[in-house]
Amino acid sequence: MPVKIDHDSTPFGTELGTAPGGVVSYSSDYDTADEKEYPNRSSYRSYYDGIYMGYKWQCVEFARRWLYINKDYIFNDVSMAYEIFNLRSVRQVSSNSLLPLQAYKNGAQRHPEAGSLLIWEEGGEFVNTGHVAIITEVTQNYVRIVEQNMDFVPWPQGRDYSREIKVKIGSENDFWLQSSASDATILGWMIQTADISHAELQEPDNVALYNLKPATVHNSSNALKPWLNIANPDEFAYVDMMKGHFLTSVEDDHFNYYLMSQSAHEALESATDELHGMFMHATDYVLQRPDLLNTFGLPDAILPRLKQSWDNRLNQLITSRLDFAMSDKGLKVYEYNCDSASCYMEVGKVQGKWAKHMGLKHGEDAGEKLFTELVKAWRECEVKGMVHVLQDTDPEEDYHALFMQSAIEAAGHQCVRVIGLSTLSWDQQGNIVDSMNNKVKWVWKTWAWETALDQLRLEQDQQELRDKIRPPGSVPLLSDVLLRKEIMVFEPLWTLIPSNKAILPVLWSLFPNHPLLLNASFELSEELKTQGYVSKPIVGRCGANIQLIDKNQQLLADKGGAFADRAQIYQQLFTLPKVGKYYVQVCTFTAAGNYAGSGVRVDPSMIIGKDSDCMALRVDDDMSFLDE
Repeated sequence: MPVKIDHDSTPFGTELGTAPGGVVSYSSDYDTADEKEYPNRSSYRSYYDGIYMGYKWQCVEFARRWLYINKDYIFNDVSMAYEIFNLRSVRQVSSNSLLPLQAYKNGAQRHPEAGSLLIWEEGGEFVNTGHVAIITEVTQNYVRIVEQNMDFVPWPQGRDYSREIKVKIGSENDFWLQSSASDATILGWMIQTADISHAELQEPDNVALYNLKPATVHNSSNALKPWLNIANPDEFAYVDMMKGHFLTSVEDDHFNYYLMSQSAHEALESATDELHGMFMHATDYVLQRPDLLNTFGLPDAILPRLKQSWDNRLNQLITSRLDFAMSDKGLKVYEYNCDSASCYMEVGKVQGKWAKHMGLKHGEDAGEKLFTELVKAWRECEVKGMVHVLQDTDPEEDYHALFMQSAIEAAGHQCVRVIGLSTLSWDQQGNIVDSMNNKVKWVWKTWAWETALDQLRLEQDQQELRDKIRPPGSVPLLSDVLLRKEIMVFEPLWTLIPSNKAILPVLWSLFPNHPLLLNASFELSEELKTQGYVSKPIVGRCGANIQLIDKNQQLLADKGGAFADRAQIYQQLFTLPKVGKYYVQVCTFTAAGNYAGSGVRVDPSMIIGKDSDCMALRVDDDMSFLDE
């Protein structure tokens, strides 16, 4: 998190002060961190009593540690501090149970109290991140707070708080905190309580706001004209694959789209950011437990490399997609696609252009910001050199790769697209080079990691495959490219963990009864049989080999595929809603782990697969949505 620089700053890890309960605040001046003491990602992870607190020494880490030590509860891990304001529960560590958490906007009639979380909005001095502190004392004139990563300056001797914030109480007993700077905005405070008086209600009063609605554009003569710009390589490739200027493959759907409410959109954004943090926590949990890691069905030879990938702070995520079922029955996540997530161009470009061409004024494009957020992620990812975009010869991968290439280039990086592997070769020094003799050092791929692992599984000497240098001029295997230590790959090797369905039972064990999760287990329990369940191969793609069984043990849906021999997990049955003539899955897309846009995929069956269509998704304000 960016912080203010001060001439009295102290080196990373220096004690700045001690808050009530004996909780120490440390300097987070990352520029002064000793690389010998902090050589990798894991060394920056903070644990207390064996419980993960956060990233050293950020504001979120301090807040979680203070609450644990003083209150015996913690909030779920988040990517950005401002996202805490969307949480509505904390977990009591001693009982592993959820306790209610309420949010109160600055100016609320319920005043903060000692132990309240104080949350700042993203922007200004807290650009992109927001900020969180703990309120330790409340008066009519000021509150005192404790925090980390605000600055690097020691607290005055003998003082157990970092600073005071002025208070003004209005005529309606409304409680106002003065912002610490003109460009920093206090969102409000959070209190662990079941009392919702004066709180910000996250769940809509009308659950119908979580339903999707089918809609149709009025036909016009212009609607049938070409609307994608085939002079742009990605759009030309898309039109070529679709055999025309279509968003969907079904002619009867060329004028159809879906609407969701603003409340649903906000819930999806909050859920995406929270779930990303939960999946990352579960990934670290798995990588620290060899017996649990063995259940993921990965070749033994890659496990050391997998851990190195997670430890490498440069090995960051660029793209990922969460798949949800959303209706008036609730919002539940099915799984997380961190490895080669598809449909970015459909959501980030095509659905918006379709709506503009159709003259659609109703609602706003749910993927409008996706491309901009991708560019931002590439700009901030610390790439140093040319990026090679590697893709297979599948037509869908063609436009997907071109779309990503345009984002990489817009971020200011030189980029070369490689179709197949035949134009790559080994040079005399043992480097993998492209047709122009550029060394391959940074890679973004459309291939799934499992394709490379399948090559690895076929080799008797897996160590040799990972490290060997083949004869000069020969064509490398995909595993040669992706598993070389000197090549940085997006999405990184560690994404094999959160993308694997075996992560779902782990999540349920770490966050039992979390409202966004479905009960999941490595074994088919009686509870799941009673609820109805879904069997999923731990490694699979595009809905392959998934079965849906209801509580009467009747088979509702079954999709074949190439993963029938893989181990299975079992997940609580929570079927997609049927909206109009299709079952509809909502997908949220991230850039560097943060929510960046939404889209839908539809199918006449209950299982979304490779051939399921995308359709345009628009966000409508709540009142209009309910009036239609």
